[in-house]
Amino acid sequence: MISDFNWMEAIGTSPIFMVLVGFSVVTLGIALERLHYFRKRNGNPDETLERALKNLHSGEKKEATRACESCPHPMGPVGIQVLASECQEGEKAEERLQISLSQQKLLLERNLGILGTMAAVAPLVGLLGTVWGIMRAFHDMSATGSAAPSVVAAGVAEALVTTAAGLIIAVPALMLYNHFSRRMSVMLTVAENHARSLRLALIERADQHPRAGDTAEGQEPSESKVTEESSEELETIFVD
Repeated sequence: MISDFNWMEAIGTSPIFMVLVGFSVVTLGIALERLHYFRKRNGNPDETLERALKNLHSGEKKEATRACESCPHPMGPVGIQVLASECQEGEKAEERLQISLSQQKLLLERNLGILGTMAAVAPLVGLLGTVWGIMRAFHDMSATGSAAPSVVAAGVAEALVTTAAGLIIAVPALMLYNHFSRRMSVMLTVAENHARSLRLALIERADQHPRAGDTAEGQEPSESKVTEESSEELETIFVD
């Protein structure tokens, strides 16, 4: 009778269901790892930017660098690169900024591809389990020569459970993938905006306090002009 049917035994012998169990373990492991990593990299980029700008306006560049080093948010490492490229040309500083942002993106999106793959593949494997279960039901019918519910129950159970398992794995995996992708995009955008704010502060600082070499070059014409005027006065005195 159907009431005496052992569902767990029928499902436990299904190779498709075993594959889906493996998918669920991988999905859960990656989700927990990414949750821990993003929580660890959260930080407070707004407070860090405020401290760094305050230090730069006070002329304390080293303190601004320390403020960025203490920030686990991607803004911290990117800000350090911006502060380190103060004396470089605009194009080189921009390349350094983009490289730092790319490095942070690689760290944030690690294993997200596997999570997206699980979200896309799990329903297909569940559909394969549906076909496999129906084939098993027909095989049992032909082997026994009977279409009793107890005969086809194993195949039908495999078909239904594998389909449900594939969807149960895929839906959370897709939601987590979209969540992490959105969070990564926001973190990188904040890091880039704050890093560019630091760069503007460095440019303003350089305009207010020009380098010694630039000042010396600017004084050369006036010094030569004074020398020429002194020579003309001496010539006039000797002629008189």
